[in-house]
Amino acid sequence: MPFRRDPEGGGTNADGSKSTMYCSKCYSGGQFSNPEIDTAQKMMAFVKEKLKSLGYPRLIANLFVKRIPSLKRWKNTQDSL
Repeated sequence: MPFRRDPEGGGTNADGSKSTMYCSKCYSGGQFSNPEIDTAQKMMAFVKEKLKSLGYPRLIANLFVKRIPSLKRWKNTQDSL
């Protein structure tokens, strides 16, 4: 989620400070909200399904998730490429 759309202005780090990297939907208290989503591919599938449930066409959903593997959370994981 883009920070400008995050009603809480970002997630929180373990020390309670605001995260400048992750939104409040994904990150709270220094931990990711859905630890089972541990690869870029799983995140892409999750986001595609969410967008589909919101009525977005498949083409648009594919465009939205295209950059997920390049995000910092996934850059250093083998499964993200």
